[in-house]
Amino acid sequence: MMISMTKKILAPLSGLIALGGMTLQANDSLLDPDLPEYDRVSGVSGNLNSIGSDTLNNLLLLWAEGFREIYPNVNIQVQGAGSSTAPAALIDGTAQLGPMSRAMTGAEMDRFEARHGYKPTEIRVAIDALAVFVHRENPIAGLSLPQIDAIYSNTYRLGHNPIRNWGQAGLTGDWANRSISLYGRNSVSGTYGYFKNVALGGGDFDGARYQEQPGSSTVVQSVTADRFGIGYSGIGYQTSGVRAIPVAKELDGELFEPTPQNCVTGDYPLARFLYVYVNKNPREPMDRLTFEFIRFIQSKQGQEVVLRDGFFPLPAIATAQELEKVQ
Repeated sequence: MMISMTKKILAPLSGLIALGGMTLQANDSLLDPDLPEYDRVSGVSGNLNSIGSDTLNNLLLLWAEGFREIYPNVNIQVQGAGSSTAPAALIDGTAQLGPMSRAMTGAEMDRFEARHGYKPTEIRVAIDALAVFVHRENPIAGLSLPQIDAIYSNTYRLGHNPIRNWGQAGLTGDWANRSISLYGRNSVSGTYGYFKNVALGGGDFDGARYQEQPGSSTVVQSVTADRFGIGYSGIGYQTSGVRAIPVAKELDGELFEPTPQNCVTGDYPLARFLYVYVNKNPREPMDRLTFEFIRFIQSKQGQEVVLRDGFFPLPAIATAQELEKVQ
């Protein structure tokens, strides 16, 4: 089945994608058959450093592994402390690649431009459903964004009364009086910032109850070990110990699973692009090593890695647009 993607783009992606009549292959492979094969070129060697998002950490490692199979003389180092570390690394030149699970802020862009005289180049590399996880035994049918805000925040900007136990979220029996344990990322994480802006309406986390975790995998591990816990991270970190619940945009609205189809149509309200930022002087060609790595990411082989890591691949029309930015 093919899903047409015209103007119906979910709000978090709105304004970041302009793909006209883009279509996404939604069959068993999820890969657009028009994605180009990566072809090896000569003269590629050297060191490549990536500093940034924890969400993309495993994806970068898998891309690096595939790239080194083609170019054995390339050495790639990957650090995934959080998206907020990427802009500084690009500004200082300690990394050629700055993976981020959110878009750069205007202030981050301005600091880069103040140093280099031009903006960093934003490359979309995958689509992610930011999943809300509960323990696998939790019977909750789903939650709306106002309910998620009422669970996680102390500001309640989406208009719902506080939710502190599972009974207030709609569960009965043994679950009704059980307090909800909150797990999530730390403030250096782009996932933290995205969730705060979208799911909390820009409000504040309830610091007395919120348990910050150093990585996406530890969020999932925490919920796996806590029957009454709830957490959020990229869909690629899902394990058998947790369940990614459906989410509605509005209270009593229709619930949508975090599937590729629902992300593309805009029905799942916590979908986002994942990015790699690079330092590309618009007046000069990009260095061969970085360019070829970006070309590999946007190829069929690179987007197969996206799918294997649990995220959603880009269609060919989108990868072509991203490559134009570094040509």
